[in-house]
Amino acid sequence: MKGNCLCGAITVTAPDRKNIDACHCGMCRRWGGGPALGIPCGSEVQIDGLEHLKVFQSSDWAERAFCSQCGTHIFYRLVPSQDYFLPAGLFQDDLGFEFTEQIFVDRKPPYYDFANPTANLTEAEVFAKFASPEES
Repeated sequence: MKGNCLCGAITVTAPDRKNIDACHCGMCRRWGGGPALGIPCGSEVQIDGLEHLKVFQSSDWAERAFCSQCGTHIFYRLVPSQDYFLPAGLFQDDLGFEFTEQIFVDRKPPYYDFANPTANLTEAEVFAKFASPEES
């Protein structure tokens, strides 16, 4: 899969994936103004245009990156495993994505809902799945 930021300064290449997950945690909602819609891509992601990439360590276990030119979100990455979650919007072609999972469903505010049938994980279930320390 190939995608890019709004201005084209950063491009990403990732293995073909079909699943899109939504994260309802407070940090993702603060970061993007709503739930983050991400594609779990593992650690085999190539990023070109690194001179334009700004990385912010948002917790002990994760970092987020964006384009310093246009502000487009480029990734959320788990520090211990180096697994990337790439925003679905980076990929504009119809790649046959399927919305399959929502995480931090117990943190989701009541003002929106998704109609798609998905797996729904609570905060505790997410931390158990990824073996990360709990968010404080």
